[in-house]
Amino acid sequence: MTDPIALLSRWIDDAGGSDTIDAIAMCLATADAQARPSARVVLLRGLDQRGLRFYTSYLSRKGRELAENPWAAAVFYWPHLQRQVRAEGDVAPLREEESDSYFGARPRGHQLAAWASEQSEPLESYAVLEERFAHFEQRFEGDDVPRPHSWGGYLLAPSRIEFWQGQPNRMHERMLYTRSAGVWNLTRLQP
Repeated sequence: MTDPIALLSRWIDDAGGSDTIDAIAMCLATADAQARPSARVVLLRGLDQRGLRFYTSYLSRKGRELAENPWAAAVFYWPHLQRQVRAEGDVAPLREEESDSYFGARPRGHQLAAWASEQSEPLESYAVLEERFAHFEQRFEGDDVPRPHSWGGYLLAPSRIEFWQGQPNRMHERMLYTRSAGVWNLTRLQP
């Protein structure tokens, strides 16, 4: 296959589809300005020829790291299929309209949580977080919940995507796609 985005989409479908958390959970690795890495699992919330989309607080640790060093790697792993995909590339915030659209489609509780949580910041007690949630629940009672300006989406535009398919005797199949001048090139790698 010459299109790694289409292949990734097919593998996600094989893993259960875009509505299945196990299929769209990806480990996202970022690094700060001193190149100190950190990783966490986030959910893929969109995939097209531009790249992979995910959403978070811009003020979270990952948001701060992406502001300092706008490059990331993402890994999907589906052990029941013996498959893994790694994607690496530049990351940029999505347009306001895209973030607004996605935020508007989220369940109301998720929207309120985006207001209540100062993601990655220290918390005196869980009761404080519950109080903040109740505050915003009351503040927006009867109204649509607007997207906080500190929350939105990112696009990871991959320049490398590697597919790994497990095989007997550890003779795994590895396909590395690299993008140059907008064209994907395929190189097969040894296990």
